[in-house]
Amino acid sequence: MKEHSGTAPVLTGRRLTLRALRQEDAEALLPCWSYPEAAVWLGIKPLASKVEAEELIRLLLVMEHEEESLRWSITLPSGKVIGSCGFNSWQLAGAFRGEVGFELSPAYWGRGYMREALTLVLGYGFEEMGLNRVEAQCHPANLRSARLLASLGFRREGTLREYRHTPSGYQDVDLYALLRREW
Repeated sequence: MKEHSGTAPVLTGRRLTLRALRQEDAEALLPCWSYPEAAVWLGIKPLASKVEAEELIRLLLVMEHEEESLRWSITLPSGKVIGSCGFNSWQLAGAFRGEVGFELSPAYWGRGYMREALTLVLGYGFEEMGLNRVEAQCHPANLRSARLLASLGFRREGTLREYRHTPSGYQDVDLYALLRREW
């Protein structure tokens, strides 16, 4: 992997741009993290305020600076932030794998924006980071995300039973993976 600057590079697609997550994105990202249905899929308690969104962004930026994660804001040509995506974690030495995570404001679901954003992220992961395997965890009831992952070539590898603890208790997640040679 090239030297990481501690900031996500700009990635440009046909209809959107991925740019580094910023503190001022909190208000725009709050709908992604406060929507009850999406929060269940993310395994978090729905955020209740802009302050909570700012705290989450602060945590994500610290993790990025420490090279534990890499997160982008998804923006329209107008500059409007409609979601975020990126690598929740990665391991280069020995494994060359990463895990993607993503969320989109419900007003933009079903329009192909996340597919375009993840295509950019996967290209960066395989081509720039040198990943061999990209994983995604998906709540079993999140059929929209499962279809998205399948459309990008991910394969469901199984269910991780009671894998994460959430505000509502232990939660299963389905594990999906895409290999570089399948990309």
